[in-house]
Order: sequence, then C-alpha cells, then structure tokens
Amino acid sequence: MGIPHRTSLAAIIAGTLLMPAVVSAQEANRYTGKTLTGDWNGTRSDLADRGVTFRGDYVGEAMGVLDGGYGETGARYAQQVRVGMDLDMGRLAGWDGGAFHFTLNDRRGNSTSVDLVGNRFPIQEAYGGQYTRLTELSYDQTFNAGQSYFKLGYYAMGNQFGLHSLLTHFVNAAFCAHPLAMSGNSGWYNYPTARWGGEVAQQVSPALNVRTGWFQVNPNLGGNIERNAFRPFVSGTTGSLFPLEVTWTPDKGGAHPGVYKFGGYYDTSRVNQRGLDTSATTGRHGVYLLAEQRLTREAGDPQRGLTGFAQYMVSDTDTAQIRRWYALGGVYQGIGSRPQDSVALGYVGADINRRLIDARRADLAGMGVPADSPLYHLSQAEELFELSYSVQVNPWLMIRPDLQYIVNPGTFAYTGTDNAWAFGVQAKVIF
Repeated sequence: MGIPHRTSLAAIIAGTLLMPAVVSAQEANRYTGKTLTGDWNGTRSDLADRGVTFRGDYVGEAMGVLDGGYGETGARYAQQVRVGMDLDMGRLAGWDGGAFHFTLNDRRGNSTSVDLVGNRFPIQEAYGGQYTRLTELSYDQTFNAGQSYFKLGYYAMGNQFGLHSLLTHFVNAAFCAHPLAMSGNSGWYNYPTARWGGEVAQQVSPALNVRTGWFQVNPNLGGNIERNAFRPFVSGTTGSLFPLEVTWTPDKGGAHPGVYKFGGYYDTSRVNQRGLDTSATTGRHGVYLLAEQRLTREAGDPQRGLTGFAQYMVSDTDTAQIRRWYALGGVYQGIGSRPQDSVALGYVGADINRRLIDARRADLAGMGVPADSPLYHLSQAEELFELSYSVQVNPWLMIRPDLQYIVNPGTFAYTGTDNAWAFGVQAKVIF
C-alpha cells in the first residue's frame, strides 16, 4: 500500500493502527521469531516499510562473590531496559540517507562491585545507578554514495568513537565495550550518558575510514542523574572534547578480516591535576589502539572460528586517574552443534597514576602512620580475568554464564582488599 513520501508520521501511525493487517507473508514474518513481541499482527513490519522502526531490549545481570573482596559472599542484581524509535527520513520525507533517532534508558538494581568487592572495574556492565533518562535525540545523514557521513544531536559519543563491539561477549564493564580510561580520565562519556555534539566521517578507501567531531563536556549531565536525566540543556559546561579516530579494516569480506582503530582525544576543560600538586590545568588527552583480527575459520562455515583482540591506551600524567590501559583475549564462535554459541576469554589491566600513589603515601605520613605500616604497600594496577559462555537460545534470547577473577581490587581506593572471584549470569532479550 503506497503512500506519498511526505505523509506525516502521525498519519502513518494512526492509519496503520486502524487499517486491517493486510500485508505480504514476507512482511508479516519479518519480526516473527526474531523478537520477543513478534510483528504485532503485521503492524510492526508495515510501520518499518513506511520508515518508522521501533526497538527495545533488556539486559539483566545477577553476579555474586564466591571469595575475596570485602570478605562477604553474596550476590547483587542489576538491569537495563532500553526502548527507542528510528525514523527513516528517506521514506518519510524524501531525505535519502537521513534518519532521526530517539532512545530512553532505564537502569535499576545494585552493584556487586560497590557492595561486595570495592574494585574499579564494574562487575556488572548494566549497573549505573537507578534512573530513567533520555539517552539519544539525534539526526544522522549519509551522502556521496554512502562514502560520507555526519551526525548531530544529543547522544553518547562512545556509540561512535572508541567502540570495540566484539567485547560485548563479556559482562564486566572493563570489556563492554570501551577502555574505561576514556571516561575515567576525561570528559569522554559512553552509553547511556549523552552530550550535545556532532561528528563527520569519510570513507577514504575501501579499507580506511576517518572520523572526528566535537562534544560538550558537562559533568552535570552525568553526575546528578535524578535531577538532570531529562534536562539536556542544564548549565555546567566546562569545555569541549575533540576526538579523532582512524579505522583500518584489512581483508574486509575475506577469510581473515581485521578491524584496527587508532584514536585520540583532547579535552579543553580546566581541571585539577592529580597527585601532590593539585593546581588547575587544561588539556586532558589520551591516545588508544583497539584491534581485532580473525585468526581461524572453520571449513564449511565461515561464521565459526577464533577472533583475537587487543587494546592499549595511554593518558596524560598530569590529570589521568588511569595512566595505562591494556587488554588481550579472544572470542570463539560456534560450539559443537550450536553455531551461534560462543566462548570468550579475556584479560584487562589498568595502571593507577603514580602521582596518586605518591599523594596517598604523603597523606599517610601526614597522619602519622609509621613508615613500616602495610598501608604504604599500595598496588600499582587492578587486573581482571574473565571467562564467559554465550548461549543463543533463540534469535531474541541470550543467556551468558560468567566467571571473573579480580586482582588487586582495592588499587584505586588505596585499600588492601583481597583478590576476588565473582560468578553469575547475564540475560539479554530483544523486544
């Protein structure tokens, strides 16, 4: 049933909900079996054909401590519910290559790391406080036969920069799906925290893409969640963050494709230095390398095989909390008779800025703590080993048992917390 390109969105939705569900078999089955809620008697497919796509998903994580940490065993549960809508402006208004995006996010629950371990790497990637918030209101556009791109609006810059999507096979936020040094050391913000900003990208060659942009730095949009969750224009801007990223994709479409991202950022905000000298300075910055490479490929099924990954990041000494970041591991897709299942094993470490260690020791001395006290024996890095198995029950349900071993969990809190074992399960549902 054809409609003019510029038919209003309200008219489309009203007309679709009122008309009989007369759609083709292909349209009627588009969402059947792929989402929990199906195709809504054909309404969902018809709306998508007209340019209106609805999406939603749930992530639930129950993670417990078996040993170590604060010395108390137990478990905590955290969840995230995300709903959104995408408007294809080519179908709705004739703006070929353009799209509006709207997303809301709700997070609930308690933190295993905060309550039971005290470590810097959040054991549950879905935990981020309890709130409902606006996470995206943006417009993007591709042009020049898909070789050029821009995006503007209110959104999380980490969805576009520094993203290592292979690492969503893990549960700990240290892997999912950016180095924590990015947001820990600067005004860089990852999902679900949004900022005003914009970016441009250009496909320089089939294997080379360049992306850069500008983003607002406003701590009030990430700090006081309950008050500012729906106040995108709240005051408090401290500066601007300028990222630059080059992506190289060798052997794309071949037997052993790779993805290599070389990037960096510069933050103009004026902040206090770390360590003994806490005077204000400007110019927080960092550079990073994210790499993944297909290593093996099973004969007869190109989806099966091992993909390795690595990360390395270094940040400025004056202002960074995490001086160096490094990770290594792999994901194997296709387990026995289950081609969609996968197993992931990874290691990640973060070095604390030595200036913070020096300042902590000076504080202890100022409090009169004896020089031979074990309180002076501060760890230099927090480390994590994680093993997960992803069971793809069906296209819309994934269950992931997960085991984590946290080394030196008290590094960034200057405590002697014991190494900890954490175990639990993550579930993901597509609505």
